[in-house]
Amino acid sequence: MKMQKSECRMQNARRSILHFAFCILHFVALLLGFRALAASSDPWSAVPEILARIQPPKFPPRDFAITKYGAKSGGDATIAIDKAIKACAKAGGGRVVIPPGDWLTNPIRLQSHVDLHVEAGATLRFTTDTTKFPTVLTRFEGVEVMNYSPLIYAIDCEDIAITGDGTLDGQADEQHWWNWKPLGKEQPQTADRNALFKQNADQVPVAERVYGAGHFLRPAFVEPLRCKNVLIEGVTFRNSPMWVLHPTLSTNITIRRVTIIGNGPNTDGADPESCRDVLIEACVFETGDDCIALKSGRNQDGRRIDVPIENVIIRGCRMKAGHGGITVGSEVSGGARNIFAEKNQLDSPTLERGLRLKTNSARGGFIENVYARDIEIGNVMLAPLEIDVRYQDETGTFAPTVRNVLVERMHSLHSLHGVYIHALDKPSLRAIVIRDSTFRGVVAGHVIEGNVDLTMTNLDVEAAPKKQEKK
Repeated sequence: MKMQKSECRMQNARRSILHFAFCILHFVALLLGFRALAASSDPWSAVPEILARIQPPKFPPRDFAITKYGAKSGGDATIAIDKAIKACAKAGGGRVVIPPGDWLTNPIRLQSHVDLHVEAGATLRFTTDTTKFPTVLTRFEGVEVMNYSPLIYAIDCEDIAITGDGTLDGQADEQHWWNWKPLGKEQPQTADRNALFKQNADQVPVAERVYGAGHFLRPAFVEPLRCKNVLIEGVTFRNSPMWVLHPTLSTNITIRRVTIIGNGPNTDGADPESCRDVLIEACVFETGDDCIALKSGRNQDGRRIDVPIENVIIRGCRMKAGHGGITVGSEVSGGARNIFAEKNQLDSPTLERGLRLKTNSARGGFIENVYARDIEIGNVMLAPLEIDVRYQDETGTFAPTVRNVLVERMHSLHSLHGVYIHALDKPSLRAIVIRDSTFRGVVAGHVIEGNVDLTMTNLDVEAAPKKQEKK
């Protein structure tokens, strides 16, 4: 009897060992199978399905010219624009037309089924009088806040657009808006920014985070919040107080043939945040910060709201100046996934990075499924590719992950470094692949720090010629 019990124990032990070994082998097989699938499958095959969902809104063939509501070129068109928008929405939709001329306005509130159409030869200028800005629900650097209205704002709308060949000028400069964050000087916004971020950390109700009048948190230029079916096409934006195009918690967004110019602080070009199904194509960026930055909320707010930025296609754009050309982060606590960038051109002595992924362990989040191909880069100050999960040396307990990044056929002519990666000591960067690319004129080689699963195949790195010393 004792022998039988002993044999049973031995058999059970053998079974346990065999089961454990089987599980390990099965896991390894799955992992190898996943990697093989990732290597053999074409992630770009998902693009047609995404594009099929991105359909610009259509508007009834009705025009509401602001001149019919009392606007006169050179004067204040605020009341006329508001009347035209309300009449257009009441009629079931159409175009509110800004004809050729010079027009001044307070912040604009769009409504559903309205296309704000700025014709060629028209310049729509926005007041810099902060007393004219109502307080609305918005986001400042990824944190929800009651703050100055964006210059053009919509909330809970569908089928909205800003189109035409005209110009929208935020009139920000060193005396208006930008002086709230002057370079190299004491910044009026610092106290408000710190207070808001503390409220975020303490999870103070958003209704109690009231800023706006008397405070110094700059608004975005355009912000559709919780909107569906958004089109921004053809127009030129100049001199934004802060981020220029900031769709937030919105779906089905097309940004096409837009030109963005302005070198103020934090004047990012296009910052879709916590949005789904976004197309950015054939745009020109000359900005004071990142040209395109994909975001999903900062720290506690990002994790509380928990809506990623996903299904984004960036193609045929030109980046002339900015911190990063195509950026994911840094406010990415809600995550980012399914990013496709192709056939973009980046070239400027003031452009700092080409493709830039950035977060840290205070912001956390995930960045996954990022695919870039056929990217042409001329001069870039730091590196064609940067992945930094120690951004700004902020630390916390929310270790970020970056996985499934494929860069192919990226070519650059001059940079300080080739690949620039700051990873954590623990595994955080997985399945990072660079292939069939050429980085020329590299001054100081690669910088790769931390625990990185990195594969570089057919990557040609040519050192910059050394400068000859003068005799």
